[in-house]
Amino acid sequence: MNHVILKNSQSTAISNIPLLDYSLFYEHVLNLLKDNACHCVNYYAYKENGEQLRMICCICNDNTSGIYVFSHIYNLTSKPALESLTAVNTGMHVYEREITENFGVEFINHPWNKPVRFPTNGADKLKTADNYPFYSIKSHELHEVGVGPIHAGIIEPGHFRFICNGEKVLHLEIHLGYQHRAVEELFINKKSTFEKTILAESIAGDSVAANATIYAMLMESLGNIIISRPTSISRTIAIELERAAIHTGDLSALCTDVAYQLGSSVFQGLRTTLINTFLKWSGNRFARRLIRAGANPYPLNNELKKLILNNLESFETRFNEMADYMFNNPGVLARFEGTGILTKEQAQLINAVGMVARTCDIPRDIRSSHPYYNFNEISHKAICLDSGDVQARAMLRRLEVTQSLEYIRTLLATCDEEAATYTKEIKLMPDAFAIALTEGWRGEHCHCAVTDNKGNLKHYKIKDPSLHNWMALALVVRKNDISDFPVCNKSFDLSYCGYDL
Repeated sequence: MNHVILKNSQSTAISNIPLLDYSLFYEHVLNLLKDNACHCVNYYAYKENGEQLRMICCICNDNTSGIYVFSHIYNLTSKPALESLTAVNTGMHVYEREITENFGVEFINHPWNKPVRFPTNGADKLKTADNYPFYSIKSHELHEVGVGPIHAGIIEPGHFRFICNGEKVLHLEIHLGYQHRAVEELFINKKSTFEKTILAESIAGDSVAANATIYAMLMESLGNIIISRPTSISRTIAIELERAAIHTGDLSALCTDVAYQLGSSVFQGLRTTLINTFLKWSGNRFARRLIRAGANPYPLNNELKKLILNNLESFETRFNEMADYMFNNPGVLARFEGTGILTKEQAQLINAVGMVARTCDIPRDIRSSHPYYNFNEISHKAICLDSGDVQARAMLRRLEVTQSLEYIRTLLATCDEEAATYTKEIKLMPDAFAIALTEGWRGEHCHCAVTDNKGNLKHYKIKDPSLHNWMALALVVRKNDISDFPVCNKSFDLSYCGYDL
């Protein structure tokens, strides 16, 4: 067997992961990805010792819920050039670019092997954010427009370089990675479970529940801990409440970008209703402190359940009324419909995930393909649209908010009370590998962990859905007016910090 098959939130001895020579590794990746049910959720390298890299590839089969894991050992002394997977499968581009940036591995025939993040400990110290090699076209008729990295609004640094013919965008290149935070390295340096949980909550401030949950899943898998049903329900509700809150805030921002002031104000107020539910639940509006590995410090008692239900009822009536106004407003529709179209073919090529995939009629959703916690019992079905434009990305948010509210009510009705429990240090399985996935509001989050012979974390790998989906934004603005960029950008609402790890 060329791979070991794991399920979501499962661990195995690192020795169980097959080691393939690169020619077989290369063929196996491409053969698996020929199946449209399969997509790569992680491919990365870490130092096994001073002279070797272990490259690990994780490919999900969305029909069987299996995750195929296999690896290759690369010699850092001889540094052989490797045939590029990207030359055959475009979606692998960012994985190989990251491996090159971190370790100097040369991938032959890679069509676009540019830096990803510019870490200070990267392989080539001459490659910096200041000398990024932007694509350019020499022409008297074309002009370039640069936006960022410092922006006028409250936003993290990122540079957008447009090539335009008059007002029409011909090409956009997005350059990120200005404040590499070394988050993955900090997971190794921090010693306590509590410190690492705080770190997981800090990966991206708008995806606290998704990232804290996935970290807890990994630690519980490696520590052989089985959580209670009320605890799993609490986490499922937290992720769905986070989805509804952020989607609502994004609808507000989309209204702002097309000057629909009523929608901007009302949706922003409604978002506050949902995030203040977290405030009452755990003392923090963004769900910090709520999720802890092996524990449930803020269980759902009857008083909390009643509060959540009352908030949802108040929210839903006003949300539906405002959404009806928004999606029947001719001025809004004129700006949304047919703007920033991503085709299904493009989405498949770049390995788009989450909302971006589902608005191109690709039902990619971890809640149904690799279900965790209570998503099996509620029989989640991904909502898909097919126009791939700003309108689809806005409408999907409305539909998913309604779906999330339904799930929360269903789970609250079956959740028993339990006493609060608190995090203790978790003893992890030595010499092991674990993988976990959650479906955050943007799409799939994937974390992988490797332990050493003493059960300490040796490597921790994070993949935010934005890693794939930033390329979608670069594609959709082509042939659009440059003035449409803000609404296109907000329709994705991708993460700078989740990308710049």
